[in-house]
Amino acid sequence: MISLRIRSLINRLARIDATSGWSDSLNPAQSAALDYLANANRYSRAPSHVAEFLGTTRGTMSQTLKALARKGLVTEERKEGDRRSISYNLTADGKAFAGVASAISDALAGMKEKEIAALEATLETTLRTALAARGDRAFGLCKTCTFHDATSAHGYCTLLDLPLKRGDPDLICVEHKEPTDDTA
Repeated sequence: MISLRIRSLINRLARIDATSGWSDSLNPAQSAALDYLANANRYSRAPSHVAEFLGTTRGTMSQTLKALARKGLVTEERKEGDRRSISYNLTADGKAFAGVASAISDALAGMKEKEIAALEATLETTLRTALAARGDRAFGLCKTCTFHDATSAHGYCTLLDLPLKRGDPDLICVEHKEPTDDTA
């Protein structure tokens, strides 16, 4: 019974947060896509990555991203070797929209640091468990990945064999793999 109540609370919070996504000329899907792009690294901004993270179809996300491009909030970047490969970047206006506070962020700001840390840890565990049960990718921050090597200035991705730029370790990566006890 308690798990049903918690699920209900999470769903209600998600709906409240989604309704705050209706702002100016944006719908909740567009707001969510902007928020994801603002927090994703340069290797995790393809339409398929955004779709997978947000739990929607590639077609729906492709249309959402095209609408954001028409509004001047994102730009398309095609890969040189493969013109079909598209990545999206936020414009200055897109960054401004992505940083808008919501009722949920305002409520969290009023909580004690200890409460926020406990809530974050619990929700993170719940999310990872649910994603694993569905066979979905977890995503995650670069700095918490088994492939992250923190010995250089901004870090290094041993999976992609690439040096990281300032700020990259704090961004979401589609290739994220949770460290296991034997890799930590």
